[in-house]
Amino acid sequence: MELKRVVVTGLGAITPVGNSIAEMWENICNGVSGAGPITHFDASAFKTQFACEVKNFSAAEFGIDRKEARKMDIYTQYAIAAAKQAIDDSQMNLEVIDKNRVGVVFGVGIGGMNTFEEEVSNYAINGATQGPKYNPFFIPKMIADICVGQISIMYGFHGPNYITSSACASSSNALADAYNLIRLGKANVIVSGGSEAAIVPCGVGGFNAMHALSTRNDDPQGASRPFSASRDGFVMGEGAGCIILEEYEHAKARGAKIYAEMVGAGMSADAHHLTASHPEGLGAKLVMKNALEDAEMNPEEIDYINVHGTSTGVGDISEAMAIKDVFGEHAYKLNISSTKSMTGHLLGAAGAVEALICVLTVKNDIVPPTINHAEGDEDERIDYNMNFTFNVAQKRTVNAALSNTFGFGGHNACVIFKKYTE
Repeated sequence: MELKRVVVTGLGAITPVGNSIAEMWENICNGVSGAGPITHFDASAFKTQFACEVKNFSAAEFGIDRKEARKMDIYTQYAIAAAKQAIDDSQMNLEVIDKNRVGVVFGVGIGGMNTFEEEVSNYAINGATQGPKYNPFFIPKMIADICVGQISIMYGFHGPNYITSSACASSSNALADAYNLIRLGKANVIVSGGSEAAIVPCGVGGFNAMHALSTRNDDPQGASRPFSASRDGFVMGEGAGCIILEEYEHAKARGAKIYAEMVGAGMSADAHHLTASHPEGLGAKLVMKNALEDAEMNPEEIDYINVHGTSTGVGDISEAMAIKDVFGEHAYKLNISSTKSMTGHLLGAAGAVEALICVLTVKNDIVPPTINHAEGDEDERIDYNMNFTFNVAQKRTVNAALSNTFGFGGHNACVIFKKYTE
């Protein structure tokens, strides 16, 4: 069967550097960090006391009234807000569109961690004297799939509706699924993305116990420093990103504006370690090769890579090695950047937000920077002759962009976007 083309017709974002696409993109291009002291709870006793939090978020601004908000974990509220922006941006006529052919597929790594912690803590404190008094909305607030259920209910979308969960690769896997559903003819439109809100005591404490987070408490905004020798762990972020993926002829028939075309997706597994990436980047190499093969593209056709680049010791090295291996001499001609240096690591939502950034890079021919770079790593496996776009954004023609996301468990996902042409 002939595979259908898939285009991007709407974007939405709730991030530590902006609660709209315009605000996020301006701050990303200007190298603005979203990090600061944690305000969601008292973190004074924790090894890490800062994060990249969403700021000035109002659920009511996105059509969620106070009564309904009480039934939703904050991760679901972020997902709905990003989806509403993207649906509005797509200018779909919801009165005439075939809602049986519109689906919602998101990636979520953890889900309602805030709700889970609140309810379990309440039982631990009061259970012995008051008995098990749980909120009747505890389970539907907490479960990781409820955000897509809420979006479908809000808009009446009856198409494919589910989440993917593969740790920090979750929302790239969601985009890959959405892409395949459309090109196989299973849907006309998929509202796809990811959401996460894990800046809670058990989230920060759990990652601290693993020694995964930066502890640069005296310099939060400079803490996420991918590919720098002084990197000491990732900075946790939160938020949501949403992309409207649409079958090309369907989009063209309704006169939709088209940001870019999604042309490929790849997946692989490291099969190596619970949390560490393969030291030689074997899974990272394979996932990029798989995505390029799926897109029927040569490595030389990629102009920009938004790397996983979390600011961890082994991870940054193995990804740099993988890029050099896959792209060969072209690795010195393309641009690379880690926007986690600004947004922090949004865990299950990372892939969606970074895919948004790739779409905007292709659309606007501006490569965002990797900020906070001061010194190179003495480890020769990071080749600094490659263009990591350190500290300052770069204008260049970007015809195709690739986004890498890797997750605990060895999950790897990669998506590719190109400039749209008829």
